[in-house]
Amino acid sequence: MPFFHRQSTAPQWVVLFLGNPGPRYATTRHNAGFMCADALAKSRKIKLDRSKFKSLTCVTELGGQSALLVKPQTFMNLSGDAARDALKFYKLPLERLLVVSDETALPLGKIRVRRSGSAGGHNGLRDIIDKCGGESFPRVRIGVGDKPNPNMDLADWVLSAFRGNDLDEILRVAERAADCVEAVLRDGVDAAMGQYN
Repeated sequence: MPFFHRQSTAPQWVVLFLGNPGPRYATTRHNAGFMCADALAKSRKIKLDRSKFKSLTCVTELGGQSALLVKPQTFMNLSGDAARDALKFYKLPLERLLVVSDETALPLGKIRVRRSGSAGGHNGLRDIIDKCGGESFPRVRIGVGDKPNPNMDLADWVLSAFRGNDLDEILRVAERAADCVEAVLRDGVDAAMGQYN
């Protein structure tokens, strides 16, 4: 029987990537968080394939910290389930939850690190705030651009797929966001803000 090395250190961080599961949503704006998770997994040669907390997970070292990486397999508006359950299981404070999400208030290609904040109309963030009991968790927000027409429904916009050059751009940004996640864990939120904002 082959021997597989498992990370034995209990996670010091939970890194939660927001998105909707399934191929239908894979390249939509709302899945920028999942794209970051995939870029991180590819570049660090790790697999988020362990089923736990209604999510695909992996415990790995990132930025010198042991981190539980989490891709919830519930839909976006239930993202708080995974966040709450993982923090409770590992007895971690809310400040040790790093959430990676899409952000329509930022232009495509921009990354913004924040120490805390409101949901800002984002259903995934709202559910995390509601179920974890506060806003005091850091975030890496990935710009996906604002809806092209003010009359367009926001849900239709974030569930629309990236195409052409925009898809190429978001995949590049996802790689940069993966580096940003590592910088937050390695250097702290303030240092990452100075580098990426």
